[in-house]
Amino acid sequence: MQDTQNKKAAERQKLLRDARRLVVKVGTNTVTNAEGELCAQRVEPIVRSIASLMKAGRQVVLVSSGAVGMGRGWLGLHRSRLDDLVTKQACAAVGQSLLMDAYKKLFSNWDVKVAQVLLTEEDFTNWGRYSSLRRTMDKLLGFGVLPIVNENDTVSTAELESVRQGSRTPVFSDNDRLAGLVMSGLEADALVLLTNVDGLLDRADGAGEVIPIVAKITADLKALGAGPSENGRGGMRTKMEAAEIAMNCGGAAVIANGTIGNALERIFAGEQLGTTFLPVRRMRGKRRWIAYAANVRGRVMVDAGAQRAVTQGKASLLASGVVRVENAFASMDVVSIVDTEGREFARGIANCASGEAEKLSAEKRATKKGVRAVREASPSLILVRRDNIVVMQPS
Repeated sequence: MQDTQNKKAAERQKLLRDARRLVVKVGTNTVTNAEGELCAQRVEPIVRSIASLMKAGRQVVLVSSGAVGMGRGWLGLHRSRLDDLVTKQACAAVGQSLLMDAYKKLFSNWDVKVAQVLLTEEDFTNWGRYSSLRRTMDKLLGFGVLPIVNENDTVSTAELESVRQGSRTPVFSDNDRLAGLVMSGLEADALVLLTNVDGLLDRADGAGEVIPIVAKITADLKALGAGPSENGRGGMRTKMEAAEIAMNCGGAAVIANGTIGNALERIFAGEQLGTTFLPVRRMRGKRRWIAYAANVRGRVMVDAGAQRAVTQGKASLLASGVVRVENAFASMDVVSIVDTEGREFARGIANCASGEAEKLSAEKRATKKGVRAVREASPSLILVRRDNIVVMQPS
């Protein structure tokens, strides 16, 4: 057991020391105070650390919350006014300029140029825009500029609204997951989520000890992260979701207390600080997009044989294995593939629309003669091609 812990500690240290491309996320509780003003006492040390990392040759992207809070403070509104979506959007419009102006002044003290990057769900769910975003961010980093990322809350309601049940799975509902998607899209080496707690604790009541290293996110671990933060939209749960994205994209993630002096420099010097999530695999290109960034438009329930063919046989998903099609989707939409208990085990790009999938499934199940007829008549017998399927990691 001790040898395993030592190996994990050595892996953590090497990963963070060697990380060259970094994504750092700071939350509302770190950026602003109770009055909705920029908390210079907490933000200035983070700015200094980012500048130091950049001057040491690392590329950094900053994902920053705080625009809504700063806008509310500047307008003199009570926090309860943010229950109204349009008021939130107005606060975001006011606060985003205040936030960027503050960052521009703070980073100019260290000769670091900044760029504002405001994103919506469509920048991730549309493959063309997703690819364009990657190229733009690469160019900014090549220029030595610090991209400062936030969701475009003024026009996008995906993050500001409460997550609703429906036919579409939201891509992100807070800046934690946004940071994970940025990390994934840029194939960064590490993601650091700075918050106002010391890391993931081993007790849900907040009285436990920090878990130093996580090699796999289990259902029990997820239970420890339940509940939102007081002022922000996320919480430990969403930070763990972001960490899981990083792990499955071959990178490390760290949840640490942003109020600790020189936290970032200490983390990337290899010091044990907060909770580090170790990488488990590396997805590349479109597979990462299918798994995490694309909107899931529908759900396809399949039988046990089809599940084995996809997960063990590395086969395409055939219409013959479909038990039921739920929610309408078009050809080339990303769909969730679930077992007969409704548990998702894969995602993929549909080869045909939901109506055709239902028809093919019904015909295939009718008779063996019908199977041959459909095979001969329809080029869409394959519902999801193997190269467009991603098997999801079980919790």
